[in-house]
Amino acid sequence: MLFVELRFFVFFAVVFALTWILRNNGQRKLVLTAASYVFYGLWDWRFLGLILFITVVSYLVGGTRAWWADNEAKRRLALTAGIASSLCVLGLFKYFNFFADTFAEFASIVGLPSGHVTLNLILPVGISFYTFQAISYMVDVHRGDIGTRRSVLDVAFYIAFFPQLVAGPIVRASDFIPQMATVRRWADVPVRACLTLFLIGFIKKACLSDNIAPYVDLIFNDPSAFAADQVIAGVLLYGVQIYCDFSGYSDMAIACAGLLGYKFPPNFDSPYLSTNIQIFWRRWHISLSSWLRDYLYIPLGGNRKGEMRRDVNLMTTMVLGGLWHGASFNFVIWGFLHGLALMLERSWGKHVASRIPSLGWVGIVLATAVTYFWVNLAWIFFRATNLNEAIGIARTYLTFSSPGDGRLPISAWLLLMVLGAAHALAHHFKADTYLTRMNPNSYAIAFGALFAVALAFVPLGYRPFIYFQF
Repeated sequence: MLFVELRFFVFFAVVFALTWILRNNGQRKLVLTAASYVFYGLWDWRFLGLILFITVVSYLVGGTRAWWADNEAKRRLALTAGIASSLCVLGLFKYFNFFADTFAEFASIVGLPSGHVTLNLILPVGISFYTFQAISYMVDVHRGDIGTRRSVLDVAFYIAFFPQLVAGPIVRASDFIPQMATVRRWADVPVRACLTLFLIGFIKKACLSDNIAPYVDLIFNDPSAFAADQVIAGVLLYGVQIYCDFSGYSDMAIACAGLLGYKFPPNFDSPYLSTNIQIFWRRWHISLSSWLRDYLYIPLGGNRKGEMRRDVNLMTTMVLGGLWHGASFNFVIWGFLHGLALMLERSWGKHVASRIPSLGWVGIVLATAVTYFWVNLAWIFFRATNLNEAIGIARTYLTFSSPGDGRLPISAWLLLMVLGAAHALAHHFKADTYLTRMNPNSYAIAFGALFAVALAFVPLGYRPFIYFQF
């Protein structure tokens, strides 16, 4: 069930009505948890058992803080076991075949006997997201950032809450669970802001991403048939597609949660206007980057043990972040490229930048262009279906040469310039705030008109959100 489908609007309307009709906080949580399980079960009811398993494990591990309050060793052992159990479930469904095939290939290279062992496993939608949320709960309770939840319903509600269940944002337990303590009040809901954010997300996904996708597919399905400038335009269009698709989902998820009385943190902040990769990761998929920083990079040692150890920690974090996205060497390379950029930026900032005179706004433009160039180079490996295809497209991207001479049926570069200008202007002038400042009647007319125009650009058929595969 996609956020842009009619049946989702019907589903949400029913859940919305039931939530605000009920006055009891426990009843609301029960209804929202049940609705979340229905929402996930419509994808494939067989995987509801996975969420239940991870929920029970998280609840039991969280309970050890109260049961073994005076025994740090037992609590740490339980935490390790809980995280390992969750990661084993994730690894089995997402990475078993990848590592089995990789081992078989390595064994054949060194002359060892081996056989290919594969499992015909369907990847459960959103498993990476709710696994990370479960780990967040166990770790946050262990650290004392939140108290142990006595009710398993609270843990189930946190892990399965449907707006973010299948594609984020990854909501911290310490951010979300305290909101459960009191009954949500309609008077506290920023209705116009939520509706505006949902509309923006809908336009990003249904009007922009889904309409751009066919042209991206043309390039990546047969890059050698197109001229170099068209291949490069296709790569840049994919950057637009994935941004509009994923940030559109995040916008709609945040809006839906807001309309039900719960606040999610922002997940995107105009990342393509970043002047370096570090800032890019502060603005792109913010919930994942901050999760990796706080639950992986810092526990590994962060930057506290010298430059070499810092670089190792950075690269480890980014490569594992790439692998989190999928069982493919393409994702590993994508993470490696971002890790390499972060390492080079740290060294540049410490040893070179201070010796170069400031270039003012010219320097900002150049830095933004270089960052954008590198991010899109990495996107090639994220999007390509195999390594050979990615290398071929990357070669065209870097050398501006291609054996083909085909052209896309649209003016791709004009479209990119228009979208880039609109993105920059919207960021600078905070365009989303204009609607919310209107009086109620003007807002209703403007919202209805914009929604009607948006519907006119929605293509026939719905494309799944890109991040559903993760």
